[in-house]
Amino acid sequence: MVSIITINYNGYKDTCELVESFRQFEDYPYEIIIVDNASPNGDGALLKTSLSGVTIVCSDKNLGFSGGNNLGYKYAKGEYILFMNNDMTITRPFLKTLVNRLQSNERIGLVSPKIKYEHHPDIIQYAGYTAMNPIRISNHLIGVNQKDLGQYDQATPTAYAHGACMLTSRKIIEKAGMMTDIYFLFYEEIDWSIQLRRAGYEIWYEPNAHVLHKESMTIKRGTPQRLYYLTRSRILFTRRNYTSIKKVTAILYQLLIVIPKNILQYSIHRQKGMLPAFIKGSYHGLTDKIN
Repeated sequence: MVSIITINYNGYKDTCELVESFRQFEDYPYEIIIVDNASPNGDGALLKTSLSGVTIVCSDKNLGFSGGNNLGYKYAKGEYILFMNNDMTITRPFLKTLVNRLQSNERIGLVSPKIKYEHHPDIIQYAGYTAMNPIRISNHLIGVNQKDLGQYDQATPTAYAHGACMLTSRKIIEKAGMMTDIYFLFYEEIDWSIQLRRAGYEIWYEPNAHVLHKESMTIKRGTPQRLYYLTRSRILFTRRNYTSIKKVTAILYQLLIVIPKNILQYSIHRQKGMLPAFIKGSYHGLTDKIN
């Protein structure tokens, strides 16, 4: 059985649509665990009354992406664990394909399907990840915004799983550990992919399974909140995963180039709330504790 863990935060409609799509199309044994991350609009209680046959876990505080998934894992009964965003749907069975890929080689520790946009289902969002640039601490989605013509229909190892949909097993988690909860948002799946590789596993992209994504509806693009967490998480990721010369070089790049450049840019354009969010994110990225 696959335990599907998804997080809800003021996303009642999306979460219900995700559950409905599984009930309509999926035929592999599964359970669904929904973690309501202390939604201020009362989603937790509403989900409990609306969705039968689903485990609803109501957190008393917002635990972020990793924290919410880690909480959901405590309630999972399946041998396989699928972490999946609530703003996704499926249009055909896909769990068996992911499980088969995971089972095909004991070195595989994490599998993500092809991800396409729900409102443009012929356009790719994810067909794997490029490796991280060790100086800029940035990477790219393979195939993003390309029309799906079958050009990425070969299953292959990839640099990182996509946090919106990734399958592993209880056995692998027991060996490699769960996601760190230091980030709250962003960089969690990249950090976890590295953690699994250090434990001896490979990360795979499986195109014969695909899901549809409504994209980021929890944190809107171009907002101070999103900028704060992206900035903070990028620096925390550097401090946590790099050593010696690479770490020093990447941090100096942030301090001497990225931070001054962005402070100047946000000051000139006077984008509301962006400058303090960037400064705060940079400061917390450099000073918050890592584990």
